Amino acid sequence: MNAPVVTLFEKYGSGARDVGPLVAEALGVRWLDQAISSTEIEEARYPGAGGASDKGSGLSRFLGQFAASAALLDDASIPLAQAQDADLVRENTRTVKTVADTGGVLLGRNGALILGGVPGALHVFLDAPLPVRIARAAKVDGIDESLAAKRQQNEDRIRAELSERLYHWNPMDIDRYDLVVNTGALDLDTAADVIVAAYRAKLARVLGAVS
Repeated sequence: MNAPVVTLFEKYGSGARDVGPLVAEALGVRWLDQAISSTEIEEARYPGAGGASDKGSGLSRFLGQFAASAALLDDASIPLAQAQDADLVRENTRTVKTVADTGGVLLGRNGALILGGVPGALHVFLDAPLPVRIARAAKVDGIDESLAAKRQQNEDRIRAELSERLYHWNPMDIDRYDLVVNTGALDLDTAADVIVAAYRAKLARVLGAVS
């Protein structure tokens, strides 16, 4: 068997950036954060917010297409958008597949879809009641809850739409996950322990089936 592989997907504010590194440390593998940060998503929707340095970059323009006020692509820009989509899919898929060889805990990146066929890999969805997620995000980011609520609506929508556009699946559907963890009911340390235990249990089952 290859080194441990765990994929995480979270709804905004579910605590994956705390849980993920704990799981990676326990399993002795690297932690790989999601490819597109919350800051980049917000900068694309509100250019200049947060002082991002890549204003006008290809990524910013790409994400800007998902803003509520974005205009539809015209005929002339469709081929460029399709090429940009293909480049993003190719690069992301290459990065994610390296985790199958080297091991790792990764967040987002459509990992549950791309690595769905890796024996022993555990795929986890993190969620919590909306008020819990908003309060946690506000505390972590040092913002008020009204802003966190706006970010939640924007980010959860855009991340789902990105996956649907690039990989033709909705990561909010739980059918590709082995485990759904409610970080409103469990503290983040316990959530990490549960994920580690689930990974080891799944691996033992897979090894038993091939022995």
